[in-house]
Amino acid sequence: MSDNKDIQEENLNPQDDLTQNAPEETTENMTVEPSAEDLLAEEKDRYIRLFAEFENYKKRTTKEKMEFFQYANQDMMISMLDVLDDFERALKEIAKNGNEADLKGVELIYQKLKNKLTEKGLKVIDVKAGDDFNVDFHEAITQIPAPSEDLKGKIVDVIETGYQLSDRVIRFAKVVTGN
Repeated sequence: MSDNKDIQEENLNPQDDLTQNAPEETTENMTVEPSAEDLLAEEKDRYIRLFAEFENYKKRTTKEKMEFFQYANQDMMISMLDVLDDFERALKEIAKNGNEADLKGVELIYQKLKNKLTEKGLKVIDVKAGDDFNVDFHEAITQIPAPSEDLKGKIVDVIETGYQLSDRVIRFAKVVTGN
């Protein structure tokens, strides 16, 4: 029994536990300082990314400014479309009555107004009977039975002219389609 007691005492010796469990090297606790080249490379990468981000910001704001100036007068253009429509109706009525002097005067004013609006970016959406219906530019007011087979699914009549400001549709052409 004394042999067992000696073995137990050996296992309980605190000095042995410390030496057996102590790590031989303490690399886990040591912090490795990055080298100057690593720090320089990291800062250079951050600088390049920041520079690229700033360039993208400049391009985006420039594009937004250009779009703003391009479409800033959109509300005014939309309000002027009613005046153009009134001129077109007046020209049709004057042409019916046959007064040539009145027709030329009103037509001159109409063309001058239309040219000024065209200079500012207004474009007429060119639509005529027989064209294919396109939802990007046309608004179907109603459908009627097609007068002929070739007009099925196509534009039969144009009720109101459509307009674009630069590349943006500001009023769809109102049309009648055949079915």
